[in-house]
Amino acid sequence: MLQFTIKRLLTLIPLLLVVSFVVFMFIHLIPGDPARLMAGQDASLEEIEDARISLGLNDPILVQYTTYLSSLLKLELGESYRSGIPVIDLISDRVAPTLILTILSIVWALVIGILLGIISAVFRDRLPDRIGMMTAVSGISLPNFWLGLVCIQIFSVQLGWLPTGGINDGLKSYILPSFALGAGIMAMITRFTRSSLVHTLKQDYIRTGRSKGLSNKSIIYGHALKNSLIPVITVAGLQFGFLLGGSVVVETVFSFPGLGQLLIDSISYRDYPVVQALILFFSVQFILVNLLVDILYSLFNPKIRYD
Repeated sequence: MLQFTIKRLLTLIPLLLVVSFVVFMFIHLIPGDPARLMAGQDASLEEIEDARISLGLNDPILVQYTTYLSSLLKLELGESYRSGIPVIDLISDRVAPTLILTILSIVWALVIGILLGIISAVFRDRLPDRIGMMTAVSGISLPNFWLGLVCIQIFSVQLGWLPTGGINDGLKSYILPSFALGAGIMAMITRFTRSSLVHTLKQDYIRTGRSKGLSNKSIIYGHALKNSLIPVITVAGLQFGFLLGGSVVVETVFSFPGLGQLLIDSISYRDYPVVQALILFFSVQFILVNLLVDILYSLFNPKIRYD
């Protein structure tokens, strides 16, 4: 297991280098002059040139990239044009709310999705199955921003049970955003769990277990479910990566002070160092989540790591 993990970590090195180069080129491809933005709109040509020198924009691209890569290894991401605060501090202040929101969203989506998927598979083509699939289709079809607005209108404005946004009310502040963010994931997990479990229940070893007198509970939870979870792990792992970087819309709807809201604000103010750092952060975390999915694969199916 350790050898498999080390091999997978080594394969990430060239990928991370490619990602860092693409993110580095981002600031050279977008419209506008970073030196002018840093110096200010009323700056003179001399001040703009001084800013270009301080940013190293007059150096060859390869030299600039080497400097950028060296700064990344030291976790030096520059300073915000807007506030002058180090970018690493801005991200550190916002990462906890987004991480908590994402974890809550994926946890409830996994629990409810797997449960509905099991019920739908066991009662295939019957009423519980139809209800579960109708719930799954609804979760996939409803846009999360619309679902968030509807939840605010019902549970915050009309009933007054939950806050409309922010994180000042503790765990209550996370209920509506996590529901809006996780509804689509729950629907996908429900469908994948049902499909995979239905396929597994048709296998020969399941029929053998039934012929030996094993109960349905033992067959489903002791044999079939574990072998059906690899597609579910794939969906959950990839969607967790998407949630961390894709919570922008939900965070905007709920005025949630996370990384998504920070990205929107930074784009609005053309705060390129923050935007660049956030794109890099989202890319790296998605790569690491994929690595975690591969490791979980090897735990559920040891044949993968031997192959």
